[in-house]
Amino acid sequence: MEYDSYRPDETFELAKKLGQEAKAGDVVCLIGDLGVGKTLFSQGFAKGLGIEEYVNSPTFTIVQEYEGTDDRKLTLYHFDVYRIEDSEEMEEVGFTDMIYGDGVSLIEWADMISDILPERYTRVTIEKNLEKGFDYRRITITKIG
Repeated sequence: MEYDSYRPDETFELAKKLGQEAKAGDVVCLIGDLGVGKTLFSQGFAKGLGIEEYVNSPTFTIVQEYEGTDDRKLTLYHFDVYRIEDSEEMEEVGFTDMIYGDGVSLIEWADMISDILPERYTRVTIEKNLEKGFDYRRITITKIG
């Protein structure tokens, strides 16, 4: 599915809707260049999971855990793997346990660890097109597996 977002709040609301539909064991992989809105998308997704805490990219810690407060009480494992040099480093933070656990995993820069992604996940690609405006984003959501 493809979506055109012309404002940050549209991107946030789309992500929030996906978060509301998420269930335990889901893995969502965010792909896109610097500055396309992966963190904004993550914030909207977390809001959809019922997370009230401020969500920021865990660039230096690799993963941050958040507890949902809605009826589902799902844990969000928010990964930012931009600084990972080798996907084997992910085991040091318990990656496998998290993505195959009872929470929801959201992975920014997931293309950098494509060799260890599960067979089934949702790929979200966010792209800019400055000809359509500074805030325009094309968001493509693909179910893999």
